[in-house]
Amino acid sequence: MKTLLLFSILLFSYSIFAQDETLVSDSEAAQIELNEEFSNPETTILEPADFKNFKGLEFYPFDEKFIVKANLVLTPNEKPFLMPTTTSRTPEYVKYGEAHFSLEGKDFVLNIFKSTEPYDEPGYEDYLFLPFTDLTSGDGSYGGGRFLDQRIPEDDTLVIDFNKAYNPYCAYSPRFSCPIPPKENDLLIRIEAGVKDFGKH
Repeated sequence: MKTLLLFSILLFSYSIFAQDETLVSDSEAAQIELNEEFSNPETTILEPADFKNFKGLEFYPFDEKFIVKANLVLTPNEKPFLMPTTTSRTPEYVKYGEAHFSLEGKDFVLNIFKSTEPYDEPGYEDYLFLPFTDLTSGDGSYGGGRFLDQRIPEDDTLVIDFNKAYNPYCAYSPRFSCPIPPKENDLLIRIEAGVKDFGKH
């Protein structure tokens, strides 16, 4: 009986460890992929002077607490709207739903959006856009906020991994037009996860 109990505890501990390892590897893979994109002269969006001295993006250390399970509340009656950007461009989005979650004992809500225009690349039919700002915006991370890519889940649970938060292209070059996160997506907490602000060289 004791042997069976010990085996069950070890198996449970291993499952938790394996899950943690998967979370870390997923986040690290996303960061490696982002750095590869910026390091490749064929795919980089960096200005020539910045690319010349580029040695990699800076990221906050991986922190599992910034992987949250949110309750996705759909908002099917929303009307499409033109999202403001850093230029005169106004892409059309529709609010897809609200992600309700808790972090550090506080409750938060983030609006999630879906583009009304179909994506050119196949496989993005279930793509959702999650722009946000937080208390690190302009104080450690890019002042214009950061983005997260999400997928439509099979149920009402949405896993949000802030360790995968990335900067809009405008953080690297004024050549780009970037959506501005809406005020309702301003989190009154420091999200010390994901990519940091880009230091110009």
